[in-house]
Amino acid sequence: MTKAIGEIRPLLAACGFATPTGFRLRTLADVFAYAQAEGVRLRLDGTEIQVRRTAALRPGRRRFVSGKRRQNTHKCTVASDSKGRPLWVGAHRPGRVHDQTALKTEGIEDLLGQFPQVELPLDSGYRGVAKLDPKRIVVPPPKPGQAASADETTVYQRARRHQSSERICVEHAIAEIRTWRVL
Repeated sequence: MTKAIGEIRPLLAACGFATPTGFRLRTLADVFAYAQAEGVRLRLDGTEIQVRRTAALRPGRRRFVSGKRRQNTHKCTVASDSKGRPLWVGAHRPGRVHDQTALKTEGIEDLLGQFPQVELPLDSGYRGVAKLDPKRIVVPPPKPGQAASADETTVYQRARRHQSSERICVEHAIAEIRTWRVL
């Protein structure tokens, strides 16, 4: 297996599936340090992978059942740059754990203090994390109510579309990881 990985890694790097500097980012702190040093605007998002159901009558069986998919899943957080290259896959948690809880347990509050130049456009699932530093952690605005005017709705749709176009690269990184998951 090591020989196969050694042969495949240079091929993936030649196609652009490696960090630009060539070193491996093992922790979220490494990702933040890389982003600040290189001036990269990070994109983070969580993804779920379906796993086998644990045996009946085992303690902790329900913690893998995702509220979103209603299946047994394993969640992880993916960090990418603006070109859609996956930089880090980590914060592995059972499917029942929320995405922002996984980031908080990884110590994102401390990392925001240590690396003041790193910006994070996140999706609406991270509104609680965005309260830590609203200037650097950008989430889409809340959806206007039914009594909102047409102008408010238009402003919301534009902001949502702009935020979505900035974050699409992390969705591409997640797709790349799922494509190469066999490796």
